[in-house]
Amino acid sequence: MLAVSTVFVSCITNKDVVYLQDKGVRGIDSLLIKELPKPYRVQVNDILSINVKALDPELVSIFNPIETNNGLSQGGVGGLYFSGFTVDLHGNIEFPVLGKINVLGFTISEIRDKVEKELLKQYFKTSAEIFVTVKLAGLKYTVTGEVSGSGVYTLFQDRVNIIEALANAGDIAETGDRKDVLVIRQYPDGQKIHHIDLTDIKAMKSPFYFIQPNDIILVKPLKRKALGAGQTAIQNITTISSILSVLVSTYFLTRNL
Repeated sequence: MLAVSTVFVSCITNKDVVYLQDKGVRGIDSLLIKELPKPYRVQVNDILSINVKALDPELVSIFNPIETNNGLSQGGVGGLYFSGFTVDLHGNIEFPVLGKINVLGFTISEIRDKVEKELLKQYFKTSAEIFVTVKLAGLKYTVTGEVSGSGVYTLFQDRVNIIEALANAGDIAETGDRKDVLVIRQYPDGQKIHHIDLTDIKAMKSPFYFIQPNDIILVKPLKRKALGAGQTAIQNITTISSILSVLVSTYFLTRNL
């Protein structure tokens, strides 16, 4: 009886591995998940790509990265580490001519307006018709634990959800706990650990469904893996059969002594 219970309790089921399941939500095929998007606010160590354009390109050349023949910034996309603007420990970036600009806690659009305003105030006239673009130089995050490919990744997108981020890392292994994925997020006053159940469709409403720069995604192993149980019923039956075989053999050997 114990062996039968072990087979069915310890094996991994579909409920453990299927993402975004309908858990009591009816009409799932027509369900509309309404997001309440919150713009990302820049943190320490973020790298910003800032580009200034004007009617006369020569006027703004001092503000922009050196370009190669193929039009990319020096060093390509990776060159943004050197040519971009890194937010220092005090929340400032060092911008040509303008000097230090505090950007900590500002959104991308707010930083763009701030840089443009300062350029018009200190350097340009309105007739120059300058145009400023500001972007995050890639969304960097870390994935570790029960995944196929632990590591630090960078995606060049404005928004990335946690399932996309995990897929980019090879996805969660079958022995990973999808019901309690940890997201370690950076805040101005330190780091906080958050939990998200990726097997529940309600995860799409979570404020941690979309990752942010410098997030750490930690996937814990299922308890049954820690106990050494198999992933499927067949594996459990094989394991139990082996154990019983050893026990029976040991019994008869000791009996004949």
